[in-house]
Amino acid sequence: MTTEPAHATIEIGKGSERLSRKEGRERRRQGKMAAIKRKRRGGLAVQAKKPKRNEKDATPTAKRRDMAEEAEEEDRDRIPGPVCKGKWKNKERILIFSSRGINFRTRHLMQDLRMLMPHSKVCEMKNCNKCIYFEAKKKQDLYMWLSNSPHGPSAKFLVQNIHTLAELKMTGNCLRGSRPLLSFDPAFDELPHYALLKELLIQIFSTPRYHPKSQPFVDHVFTFAILDNRIWFRNFQIIEEDAALVEIGPRFVLNLIKIFQGSFGGPTLYENPHYQSPNMHRRIIRSITAAKYKEKQQVKDVQKLRKKEPKTILPHDPTADVFVTPAEEKPVEIQWVKPEPKVDLKARKKRIYKRQRKMKQKMNSGNTK
Repeated sequence: MTTEPAHATIEIGKGSERLSRKEGRERRRQGKMAAIKRKRRGGLAVQAKKPKRNEKDATPTAKRRDMAEEAEEEDRDRIPGPVCKGKWKNKERILIFSSRGINFRTRHLMQDLRMLMPHSKVCEMKNCNKCIYFEAKKKQDLYMWLSNSPHGPSAKFLVQNIHTLAELKMTGNCLRGSRPLLSFDPAFDELPHYALLKELLIQIFSTPRYHPKSQPFVDHVFTFAILDNRIWFRNFQIIEEDAALVEIGPRFVLNLIKIFQGSFGGPTLYENPHYQSPNMHRRIIRSITAAKYKEKQQVKDVQKLRKKEPKTILPHDPTADVFVTPAEEKPVEIQWVKPEPKVDLKARKKRIYKRQRKMKQKMNSGNTK
């Protein structure tokens, strides 16, 4: 039994050139990439096929002219292949992934973001220059990392109030893969940390120009508004008739925690002083409810002590009987005659009904005899 060596050779092409399997695979990959580039440059435009000339079966000049005219007519009616007007230079790739323990709402949010951004992928970190990472903690808190890899910066947010595309509230519908418009609140230009976040959001959520998976249409808007020290994300569809906006989804709120100089770490550039962790928020709510319960218990204890205290007897106030008027004394009357009993009409009707029923039964029995 023979075994094949690690670097086996095979023959490729017309010649007898011997290549290793790895080199053959590399050459096939380069051929596919070259074909894709030719398609992007408009290499699919079909040209008129010239008839092959054969010396033995040479056709007359008239027939050749007719064939050329037919080919020209076919070219006029045929739609040419897509021709790229420019070169895809901004090759942004977004990595969207999550940690373990996410719920169904977070999973749907990730799928919505992947569908809205055609340049997002699930691939290795070395092939991506931007990253969206969802981190779930305690199966109830969701954090989002926006990172520019490998040199940074990166920002960490707490995600709140998540609504996905599948909900019935989102009635809009836009073309998949179309280019979105990015609308930012004017407050993004007032503070330096918001200006940094604006540039990071533009690079992540905008579709690169001439991207092969994008469509040449603009029919929806991504809005980023700042309210209550949070960033509110909304997605609206542009209706062609009257240029009105209909919300599509998803929607969520980003509460900024920190901005780091590096990717997923490094020196802290900014820390939000208004941020309150979910654990602290739940702790405050529990303390408020506990304080209400303690207050009720204290009120009950005070009431019990008041009931146990001896009652103080106040002296009689002579002025309290000033306005009291004695009632007139009525003579005592003794009734010697027994009152007549009250007639019960219901019982009387029952007795009459029974009597009539007996009479009918007797009459019926006499007739039968």
